[in-house]
Amino acid sequence: MTPMIRRALPGAALVAVIVAALVIGAGRSHQPRSPAVRAHGIASELRCPVCQGLSVADSPSPTAKAIYDDVRRRVDAGESDGSIRAFYVGRYGQWILLRPETSWMGALVWILPVAALLLGAGGLALAFRRWRREPVLGATDADRALVEAALAASDPAAAPPAGGAR
Repeated sequence: MTPMIRRALPGAALVAVIVAALVIGAGRSHQPRSPAVRAHGIASELRCPVCQGLSVADSPSPTAKAIYDDVRRRVDAGESDGSIRAFYVGRYGQWILLRPETSWMGALVWILPVAALLLGAGGLALAFRRWRREPVLGATDADRALVEAALAASDPAAAPPAGGAR
């Protein structure tokens, strides 16, 4: 093999693998769900108005049974899953969904407190690092002489001896 073919071979092999994966993935056909399976799937996403802790599919209440029968009737009539869910959301509100749809407002409710905590912790970390880096200031000889001069000026009897500090 020539050096150019050897260099191109790994790229060609990668392309062949990707094409094979796409062909195999596209070749698989998903079997359409039966109306009973669709109705059960939708009912398992709706909260029972009576039990509230169970889905319509799992609840033994007469209200849940009526909703399940209505869902099954709507599926048999050819309505889409989304339109059936939308009907119940319109009737009961987002509360009816066991897994409510996500919204930007809901995301903000979770993200803003976490962001505030992280920013506060970061601010504290920066402040502590700054405080640690600042040198501890001590009094110099000039500072001490200035204080002694001020004390001597205010109280002549407390003047230090002529030889230096006390």
